[in-house]
Amino acid sequence: MTEDDARAWVREHFGVPRETLVARFVDIVVAEAAQQNLVSVATLPHIWRRHIVDSAQLIALAGPIRGEWIDIGSGAGFPGLVVAMLTDAPVMLVEPRRKRADFLRAAAAALGLDNRVTVRAARAEQITGHAGVISARAVAALPELLAATVHLSTRKTRWVLPKGKSAREEVAAAQVTWHGVFHVEQSLTDPDSLIILAEKVARR
Repeated sequence: MTEDDARAWVREHFGVPRETLVARFVDIVVAEAAQQNLVSVATLPHIWRRHIVDSAQLIALAGPIRGEWIDIGSGAGFPGLVVAMLTDAPVMLVEPRRKRADFLRAAAAALGLDNRVTVRAARAEQITGHAGVISARAVAALPELLAATVHLSTRKTRWVLPKGKSAREEVAAAQVTWHGVFHVEQSLTDPDSLIILAEKVARR
């Protein structure tokens, strides 16, 4: 998938106005990357594929969004802020690093999303609420991530978690401690990347 392919994919699935909004966000991220290390500099020339589509593909996997989408370790806004741009769901971005949380607030305001986007400069364990969807990109291994977020879930919550090649091993490790329905999907953007889907999660 080239950058042109990735941008066309967003346009096809979400429409021109939302693609235009995402393009504004891309400009914001690239500009801020000179001030702080939001994403790997090597990925900036491939930002539509590596970060935008990689985030946007989670929306279909999440299914109908019933309630708040809570994104753990949001960093530069991937995937949480992309979800907010491409859906009408309320989104909470949880980012413990103060400078990045400040960036997320400023970006949400600049994009006109601050009425639906809440930014919390905290760890997942400190957050309260009930999520329709929980996402986390490169935050922690599945057993630790479930432990940190299960208090935010109900029986209807779905976890949508981009992972690398180790996804199936992480699921096996989690099933020692956790009941639930677990499934692994192939990423659209990288043949070596997998996405863990989980629901009905509870401690054994």
